[in-house]
Amino acid sequence: YLTTDTTLNEAEVDAFVASNGYLTAEVDSSITNEIELPIQAGNSGKVLSTDGTSPSWVTETDPSVPTGITPGQMQYWNGSAWITVAAGSDGQVLTFSSGVPTWKSIEGKTDVTNPTTGKIWMDRNLGATQVATSSTDTAAYGYLYQWGRSTDGHQFRTSNTTTLFILAPEYPYNWDSQENINLWQGVSGLNNPCPSGYRLPTETELNNERLSWSTSNSAGAYASPLKLPAGGYRYFSDGSFVGVGSYGDYWSSTVSGDASRMLGFASGGDGMGNGYRACAYSVRCIKN
Repeated sequence: YLTTDTTLNEAEVDAFVASNGYLTAEVDSSITNEIELPIQAGNSGKVLSTDGTSPSWVTETDPSVPTGITPGQMQYWNGSAWITVAAGSDGQVLTFSSGVPTWKSIEGKTDVTNPTTGKIWMDRNLGATQVATSSTDTAAYGYLYQWGRSTDGHQFRTSNTTTLFILAPEYPYNWDSQENINLWQGVSGLNNPCPSGYRLPTETELNNERLSWSTSNSAGAYASPLKLPAGGYRYFSDGSFVGVGSYGDYWSSTVSGDASRMLGFASGGDGMGNGYRACAYSVRCIKN
């Protein structure tokens, strides 16, 4: 017996008809007379439902999942319910912030010039989606590269330490057993990760930028024309993250014995130093 607002799936209808030969439907709750109605077979994925007048096949939906209105909408699970994400605009990318998917426009990469040094640089770190809005702007941190490696997937902050990020817990703490010192030399470097026309800066070029800062610390790095954020680094022996939001560490192309030269800064100071090549630091490309 089918009453108003009752639903049956196709298997249930088949079983009922096989036993009784027909369905009895109440076509109006104010009418007590039962009326025998012929029911045509439904399509896969539909259920039989009454709408107050007659039974019919309708598409079954999950009431817990919101129904979209605009093409391009999506849903995500927030831990207790499905939430609708509005459709993005052309050219936007979907990013995550605290586990919430958000559409974001990618700013066009442009050059920036330091009037003191006269050098032209990319306006953001390699892999960053925007120019830094603060020293701790996570969207501006970008990738972390092991010295001399190409853009092969290891540079992602989510890369694993089994197949991508190469651990080097023993001296000389180098991911490259051949210790090739020419991988990042100039625009023609074998593994130059920078876009065409750009390269890794030399130690001298990085140091000259540092010397032009208003203060010798992370505040000065961000206040400079390059707006360098403190993206931290990954440790050579286990791939753990160190100093994210506190330290800024940037590779140069210059080598020094078994190490390579790098720029480092924090709230308490800055300077040039040696970095083990299996460490992963930020990269800011300079125009050739």
